[in-house]
Amino acid sequence: MRQLPVLLFFLLPYALCAQSIYLHCGQMFDARSGTLRGPITVVVEGENIRAVENGYVNPPAGAKAIDLKDLTLLPGYIDCHVHLEWEQSRNTYTEKFTLNEADIAFRSAVYARKTLHAGFTTVRDLGGQGVNIALRKAVNAGLCEGPRIYTAGQALSITGGHGDPTNGGHWDLYESPEPEDGVADGPDECRTAVRTQVKQGADWIKVCATGGVLSLARDGRLPHYASDELETIVRTAHDLGIEVAAHAHGDAGARRAIQAGVRSIEHGTFMSDSTLDMMKTRGVWYVPTLTAGWAVSDSAQYAKGFFPEVVRVKAMGIGPKITETLTRAYQKGVPIAFGTDAGVCPHGTNNLEFAFMAKAGMRPADILRAATLNAAEMLGIANKTGSIEAGKWADLVAIKGNPLQDIKVMTPHPAFVMKGGKVVVE
Repeated sequence: MRQLPVLLFFLLPYALCAQSIYLHCGQMFDARSGTLRGPITVVVEGENIRAVENGYVNPPAGAKAIDLKDLTLLPGYIDCHVHLEWEQSRNTYTEKFTLNEADIAFRSAVYARKTLHAGFTTVRDLGGQGVNIALRKAVNAGLCEGPRIYTAGQALSITGGHGDPTNGGHWDLYESPEPEDGVADGPDECRTAVRTQVKQGADWIKVCATGGVLSLARDGRLPHYASDELETIVRTAHDLGIEVAAHAHGDAGARRAIQAGVRSIEHGTFMSDSTLDMMKTRGVWYVPTLTAGWAVSDSAQYAKGFFPEVVRVKAMGIGPKITETLTRAYQKGVPIAFGTDAGVCPHGTNNLEFAFMAKAGMRPADILRAATLNAAEMLGIANKTGSIEAGKWADLVAIKGNPLQDIKVMTPHPAFVMKGGKVVVE
């Protein structure tokens, strides 16, 4: 018998992946109109959506049909604020002494899989030790299972700021971190820090414009970077073709970041009405991260000894305050994108954010758009994902129930998940 060429064995899997898949869906969320349509057939070919047809279209010979007639189909969810390298626990503050990068890498692969199985086919990772860049490469190469990852690499921080890894440690244990480590003071060091992250493969820059909750520094809301430093960070990033996300709890630091030209404000816990008005005027996105806010509030209040005392004091009441800020932002018409800060809350629980956003007064259709089309627009990938349309990635989820009537149906993990035309959960 004649043997097949060796090359054919390498090409065969790709040929099999090209099989057309016909998804017969009871209802489909139209992210552009904010309504449900159905019944619908979504035709998937390779990694993309080929067509969206009304009714149940019979597949041709050789195509595969998947019955989702009892389910509601949505675009794959997008979480714009995660940390795939770690997960908050009682051991978090000692793990920097016990874990190597290899340990972090294996753990991050588990977190990535949990995130994808929760229906999040795309995420923006806003800071770790740089393992997140390697994780993105591994997922893209098919070496491990996870969402599409857009990452900021390491966050930028002032000396002693929210992202300074030496906070709380004995001085003799560490050398002073450098701009290459993400700790930068003054415009020149800030410029170097941005260029280093881009050189290492970052898709975004994250800057800690104020103090934070979980770091071992007493300040949680005062401004950190000066205006000239923030302007240098944003200008350098823009020169290199990428955007900047600003961690900001306090109002003054958030205002400086907005004036400097950042793309998004993360958390925004104590933002004033005038700052929210500025965000709306300038088109700056708000990513509130309610799930993490409530997680740290609950842990501070009910889990004795979960946080060091300096962190516990800052964590009290964060969840209710962020929720109130989101309520005001939504009422004012500030553009809102979905983000959980997963890692602060357990990975795979990202779906809780839907109900928390409803608690802040958002309409279900607007919540769903925040996690799909809005998030894609903020990330600059709305031509590829965020809505179910021909030509876009076949990143799709299907759930039981009607999310426009009851947003709580979004909390359980989806019954069906597809990423890039490949069925992940069925």
